[in-house]
Amino acid sequence: MRIAVIQLSYGDDEPSAARVERAAAAVAEQAGHDLVVLPELWAPTGFDYRRWEAEAEPLDGPWAAAMAEAARAAGVTLHAGSFVERLPGPGADGNTLANTSLVFSATGERLAVYRKIHRFGFGSGEPKLMEAGEDVVVLDLPDGAGGTVATGLSTCYDLRFPELYRHQQEAGARLLVVPAAWPLARVGHWTLLGRARALEDQCVVVQCNTGGTHAGVPMGGHSQVVAATGEVLAEVAHADGAVLSVDVDLDATTAYRESFPVLADRRL
Repeated sequence: MRIAVIQLSYGDDEPSAARVERAAAAVAEQAGHDLVVLPELWAPTGFDYRRWEAEAEPLDGPWAAAMAEAARAAGVTLHAGSFVERLPGPGADGNTLANTSLVFSATGERLAVYRKIHRFGFGSGEPKLMEAGEDVVVLDLPDGAGGTVATGLSTCYDLRFPELYRHQQEAGARLLVVPAAWPLARVGHWTLLGRARALEDQCVVVQCNTGGTHAGVPMGGHSQVVAATGEVLAEVAHADGAVLSVDVDLDATTAYRESFPVLADRRL
């Protein structure tokens, strides 16, 4: 399975509309890949909370339409990262926004919606402004070899909560995709937790972060793809813009699970 990870980098002075255009062009350059991944909240930014209300869109808004067209133009399955979704009405916490990821097929069809379950901010930012997602999402994506691979969806701060990934593994996931807006100050956690999730669930982990700055906050970059063995198959060793292109052997994940069947020894 050939995967492209687009580590989008930008500064606070770039208009979001220009960034959408730039991201779509970057996706178009990845024709020939089976899966292309963009980061979390790359259009409205992950830390400039003041922009979220004004830039929120419904599931079928302009952002989604642009990403569907980008997937169709490149002929790739696209995990478009996430955007600020305007919900049809207030949720359980009274909020009308959500941090929502969309996945599109190579024909531009929307395949999945994932709303971020764990909200970052310790009472401000996401917890104050956004509803928490409730659904564990695992879907089958084309694997490039005529089959499919069960793929678990999560976003950024979710990576700190291993229970989510255990649920995904139990639902059959062999591939975990994690877009993020992870800051440079804790980028060591980002890389370590990705390897931990891969090892403990014996899954391939695809991590796509942003570079540049969000509301003056330096972003961490260091996107990576980790094998089920914990081996880093490919990584970006900096926080600037970059594209990782990596061929993932999914059969190796199956073989590793069979040769080291640690998951069968779970008792809790």
